[in-house]
Amino acid sequence: MTTTDATEPVVEDLERYGRLTREAALSYIEADGLSPYLVVPAVDYLARGGKALRPALCLATCEAFGGDPARALPSAAAIELLHTAFLVHDDVEDDSDLRRGEPTLHQRYGRAAAMNAGDGLAVMALGALRGNERLLGPVLAARVWAEFDFMARQTVEGQALELGWQRDGLTDLGPDDYLELIMKKTCWYTTLLPLRVGALVASGGASDPSGPFPGPAIPFPGKANPTPDPGALLRFGFFLGAAFQIRDDLLNLTGAEALYGKERLGDLREGKRTLMLIHLLAVAGDDDRRRLRRWLALPPQARTSGIREEVLAMMEAHGSLAFADEFARGIARSAEVAFDEAFANAPDSPARRFVAGLVPYMVDRDR
Repeated sequence: MTTTDATEPVVEDLERYGRLTREAALSYIEADGLSPYLVVPAVDYLARGGKALRPALCLATCEAFGGDPARALPSAAAIELLHTAFLVHDDVEDDSDLRRGEPTLHQRYGRAAAMNAGDGLAVMALGALRGNERLLGPVLAARVWAEFDFMARQTVEGQALELGWQRDGLTDLGPDDYLELIMKKTCWYTTLLPLRVGALVASGGASDPSGPFPGPAIPFPGKANPTPDPGALLRFGFFLGAAFQIRDDLLNLTGAEALYGKERLGDLREGKRTLMLIHLLAVAGDDDRRRLRRWLALPPQARTSGIREEVLAMMEAHGSLAFADEFARGIARSAEVAFDEAFANAPDSPARRFVAGLVPYMVDRDR
């Protein structure tokens, strides 16, 4: 990860939150005496580390709004388990070769074992959420569950939308289409769910009827904790998640494979409608646009490394990479404004500063 003066504390906190979350997540996998045929592939990605961005955002948001992060730990573990399940399935769908610098699960264990491990991880996430009933009480636990349910529906719909665009060969998309896609596919489970669940656990469910967490107030021990503005929290989560995804798409084209941990130009092989590809289709001349459409009509295995390098060169020549980078930085600036509004009621604290520091980290990271 990039460790500039601005982002080094963020990286350190991510590592700390990551250790805490992975330990909790692994406890749900290894506690039930499950067969090693399931456990070994299920723990593989978790053992490789990763950014732990999503559970860290959940725990830090809870802490920033005055809650005990230990009360949010089962939810954070569920987020990490579900995220890992999504990664396993995404890698199979994309036929990816690398994840976090090592062979993907289906390359290492076979497709059937990988898909089963992904299913198992999703089931274990449900078990982690079940722990909330004892820790938070049945009503608040049910409201956390509802957040996960809504997020999961959005995420799988977003994935279906992306796969459908590729299958149907769509080339008449614009930036708004891309933002709608990543709102569903990325933002809900990467930033919005962690933010909302962290704030919900911190508040004990207390809110007014128009607040972000409708339902009866839950008694919460001690002094009432501040709650965020629901609209500002939504805006912040969207902008933060969008900046993350655009940077991720750029790293797939320009990042160092050893740091990024996935195969270079994989998105071009898969024909993903990234912001760079959408921009290129809009600004390229007629001849280049026809070549791009012919290329997109090919099956992934026919999009050779030579073709992918040619498309990357076209993106560089037409300013598509620079356009996406500036687009991401503009969204990050909007995220900074939304953060100030969403966390206006949260007092200064290390946790609040960590969440604020995620904004520049999103657009400067190298993995």
